[in-house]
Amino acid sequence: MTTQTNLPPTALDQHGAQAEPTTYRPTRWALAGLLAGVTGFGMMVTSSMVNAVYDPDIQGDADKISERLGELVPQMLAFHTFTMVSAVLMVVFAAGLYRRLRATADRDSVLPLVAFSGVLITAIVMILGAGLDTEFIFAAGDDAMVVPESAAFYNHWIGTIPWCWGLLGLSGLTLFGAARNGGVPKWIGIVGLVGGGVTLLLGVSPLQYMAGMTGPIGLIVIALGFLAGDKVFRGRA
Repeated sequence: MTTQTNLPPTALDQHGAQAEPTTYRPTRWALAGLLAGVTGFGMMVTSSMVNAVYDPDIQGDADKISERLGELVPQMLAFHTFTMVSAVLMVVFAAGLYRRLRATADRDSVLPLVAFSGVLITAIVMILGAGLDTEFIFAAGDDAMVVPESAAFYNHWIGTIPWCWGLLGLSGLTLFGAARNGGVPKWIGIVGLVGGGVTLLLGVSPLQYMAGMTGPIGLIVIALGFLAGDKVFRGRA
């Protein structure tokens, strides 16, 4: 079974004959998406390791939470690195996804811009999720620099905000719309519908941080799809 892709017609050369179709280079932007998903998964793991505020033995005790955070500096540094690298790579992926969808979309289609916006805003949310790191990581456990209650709040912050990947699910849904018009392979559209739909629903729900569990996985699968399963598009302009 072949996948139909809505590609522009082949151009004519100067003599009016049909010219050879041009080819696209490998989708390096999709590699950025793959790495963004992997480092996003790293964000999820390292954020979960900074769990002082969720420890039932010290829960509600700001002094002990602050003291415990002082023992988790390596984990917080790893969290910051994974989060920021993932966010930077997402911007590249967002730009590449926009260009890819624009190449096969109708002139007045909003799908490319919606897809771009969902990924870009998710990257911005991750940057904000890591935005308090400098203020707290190097002061963790030091009551003279940060009051315990603020340290406890910081732990809640990094355990929730960088996990808000809900709008990435919206980008996934746009792939289903593009697939219906033949703009991307149908299986990518189905993955976008299922994975993106679940991620978006979690993001809309009061448990919005759970979108950070499904978002990185969906991003990895979609990026792999564009890297290895978008051969029809890469074969022609």
